[in-house]
Amino acid sequence: MPTSSDMTTHTDPALLDALQHQVAVFARRAEQSRLGGVGQARNSMDRAAYLLLNRLDKEGPMGVKALAAGMGIDSSTVTRQVAPLVDSGLVNRASHPEDGRAVVLQLSERGRSRLEEVRASRRALMALVTEEWTEEERDSFCSLLTRFNASLSTVTATLPPVPSSS
Repeated sequence: MPTSSDMTTHTDPALLDALQHQVAVFARRAEQSRLGGVGQARNSMDRAAYLLLNRLDKEGPMGVKALAAGMGIDSSTVTRQVAPLVDSGLVNRASHPEDGRAVVLQLSERGRSRLEEVRASRRALMALVTEEWTEEERDSFCSLLTRFNASLSTVTATLPPVPSSS
């Protein structure tokens, strides 16, 4: 696997500068708008809740450890983020079907309904943002963004931890 110094010597530094700048602008705009959709559901669900509910919807009931591993975060973070979702009735705790002592988290019917409301709002925002794009451009952007996110996840998992400032 090439090192980062190998890649920067073979790739135009101006292109890499432009790419990192556009990613930074995207991150700022995404945080400002929270990409929270349009209409009444706009910004009505934070990113952490959306990602947790979405994963439970796509993959079904699972334990905290599996949820944390799948999201690339630690179990204590998932526990902290899922608590308000349980309190508000969007997620249920249930006994594991094979090991009654273990607990799994599952999307409640209320959670499924709420998630679909938020998805529809966010889908409308994506349609609005890309309304002048062709389907091929949307598809290409989605494929490249998916690839970028996967690469970013892989690379960041191999980087040494950042020392804490405390």
